[in-house]
Amino acid sequence: MRSWLSLEGTGFDPTEFSRLWLVATLTYGVGDVVTTLAVFRAVGVGEGNGLLRVATAAFGRAGLVGTKLAAFGVCLAVSLWAAQTDDRVAFYLPPAVLAVAGAFTTALNVRLLVG
Repeated sequence: MRSWLSLEGTGFDPTEFSRLWLVATLTYGVGDVVTTLAVFRAVGVGEGNGLLRVATAAFGRAGLVGTKLAAFGVCLAVSLWAAQTDDRVAFYLPPAVLAVAGAFTTALNVRLLVG
């Protein structure tokens, strides 16, 4: 029985997987979180996402980071599950969506910071 946490025995390349998730981590995990925190501090603009607004109101920065980590974890689990079921769309879609969302929100936050 193979582990669902491993790409061993699947048709997917572990190096490609790592690179996809590195891009998602840099854009969604780092870029968006860092620029969002900078906007909160410098501009004083509130969170535009309703779920994140509730999380940050209740738990502050930890709510923002925790919610982002939860979303990241769910997407990572979907991608790993998809590798085991040989579903190429579900394998590539989660990191792609996170990367695009992260790049967009990072750019939007930078725009808010610049003015």
